[in-house]
Parts: sequence; C-alpha cells; structure tokens
Amino acid sequence: MIEAAHALATNRAAWDRVAPSFHGSTALPEYGPLAPSEDTLRLLDPTPDLRALELGCGSGHSLRYLAERGARELWGVDLSPVQIAFAEETLRAFAPRCRLFESPMEVNPGIPAGHFDLVFSIWGMGWTTDLPATLALVAGYLRPGGCLLVSGEHPAYSCVEWDGTQYIVSQPYSAEGSRERASWKGVPVVMHRHTLGTFVAQTIRAGLQIEALVEGAFDASAANETHADPARWYSAARARLIPTTFIVKARKPGVP
Repeated sequence: MIEAAHALATNRAAWDRVAPSFHGSTALPEYGPLAPSEDTLRLLDPTPDLRALELGCGSGHSLRYLAERGARELWGVDLSPVQIAFAEETLRAFAPRCRLFESPMEVNPGIPAGHFDLVFSIWGMGWTTDLPATLALVAGYLRPGGCLLVSGEHPAYSCVEWDGTQYIVSQPYSAEGSRERASWKGVPVVMHRHTLGTFVAQTIRAGLQIEALVEGAFDASAANETHADPARWYSAARARLIPTTFIVKARKPGVP
C-alpha cells in the first residue's frame, strides 16, 4: 500500500523536473494524443462567459484557450510549483481573471462552493491519490447545472505492449491501484490506475449525471512521422488498436 503523502511528494518532485518537456502539450482543444479534439467533438457548453476551474492545470494552456473564448473567471490547481509558475506566465495577459493554487487536487485550497460552470481536467485527474474525494470536491465546486469534463489515458491502453514483432497483452485490464515506477521520463513517479467502469461509478456516486462517454477513436490527422514506430508509446499502430484517450462529461443536477 503506497501512502498518499509519499505519492504526492514523489509526483510533485517528478513534475517539477519534467514540466518543461510537457509545456503546452495535451491541452484544449486537444483531449489526448492521437484522439479527436474539441474542434470535432464539441463537448464544451456554449457559454462564453463561464467560470472555469481546471484540476491539474499544468502550464495553463487549456485555461488560456478558454480565456481567448471569453471565459470570465479562470481558476487552476496544480501540485507542482514549476507548473504553477508556467501557468502564471501563460496567463499573464488574463491575470485579472485568474486564481491559481499550488495544491493537491484531493483537498480544497480555498475554492468556493457552488461557483463554477465548468470543472475540467485534461489528463490531470489520473494523478489523484483519492478519486472519490476529488470527485466529491468537484461536485461541491459546481453550481447546479454545471459541467464536469475529464479526459485521460484510456485504462486499456497500458494493457498492451510491443514485443518487437507484435502487440501482446501485458497486464489484466481489471488491475487497479497505485504502483511506483522507478523511472518515468527519467524520474520516479507513483501511477494510479482505475478502470473506466470505476471512474464512471465514482462520478455517479459523487452525485453527477453522465452525459457523454467518448472512447476517442484514432485521429489520423494528429499523427506524424514520429508516431510511425510501433514501439513508441503513442504510436499510430497502437492507437488504431486501442483508444489512447477516454473523455467523460457529467453534470450536476439542478437549475442554476
């Protein structure tokens, strides 16, 4: 059993080191590598002056995407102080609309209840050490009628690997929990794995109503020569077999 405090400390240190290599990547309008984007899916509510909160805001590029489309409040939470510094720079032109917190998403660092039209996470919520607690906070942050929009790596994607000649099943899909990896992008991390069924069940348990579940089909237009190697993690060949990305849209019941 990996303690949450250890996982958070390990992952904070990891993201402080790898943040520069992820600067601006996997951010709206993208939902994930080699997956359909917002330009295709149109999952965001058409509310130009929305109040938005991002969990795992990274370098701030998804929040900037919303700011450029009229969002009136931009709130972000990230575990890494390096990521928060990047986000502050990315959002400098929109600073009067921004509130950024260096904090784990599993706790409330000072975010108001019942305030947000949109709480979202683009490949960020997979790092939570406590999914039920995080989703309970999300439900509290949303106003009645507000929307949760989450994308992340499809949990089936890591179940296969390239053995040099073909893809093979390397682990059972049903395997869940946290595990420590000695080297991910050259740094130690603690990964947290949930099946899609678990994520959906926990979202419903938090009191939110599922509106859409997208298992992003391979988007050939997003591929380039770097995705041709089948041994590459996000290769075109693997993405044709199993979606890289899942997307869940859910709503808090009630009338605003």
